[in-house]
Amino acid sequence: MASSVSHLFHLPETVEKMLFSASNPRDSRETRGLSSVPVDILDAPKEYVFYFDVPGFAKSDIQVTVEDENTLVVRSNAKRKREDGEDEGCKYLRLERKASPKFVRKFRLPENSNLSAISAKCEDGVLTVTVEKLPPPPKAKTVQVTVS
Repeated sequence: MASSVSHLFHLPETVEKMLFSASNPRDSRETRGLSSVPVDILDAPKEYVFYFDVPGFAKSDIQVTVEDENTLVVRSNAKRKREDGEDEGCKYLRLERKASPKFVRKFRLPENSNLSAISAKCEDGVLTVTVEKLPPPPKAKTVQVTVS
């Protein structure tokens, strides 16, 4: 079971590439300049937990949604502002931080995900998204029927 769940979480990277492919010029324009944020996914007994590194993002900069019935989408359209020099004549000697920290990540959730019980919190540069698992369906009972 674990390998099939792990396989599901790898699918969205493929889905993401298909959604944002050059075959759809509109999507290509919308995703130009997007960066990707690293994510760890924990498969716990009662939930799936996603950990995203999002240093410098405010809670209000991040949107977490579920689209197409089972696709978890985490995105930001924030724009990082460059600090202007206090005195005239100041200039940057080096610019290594990306000027636009926009990102989008999509993950197809397994069938046992409880879509009505998803929570997210952003604290100390880490976004944690928790998706509760649905309880397993009850096993079918065998009923002995007497033949008359």
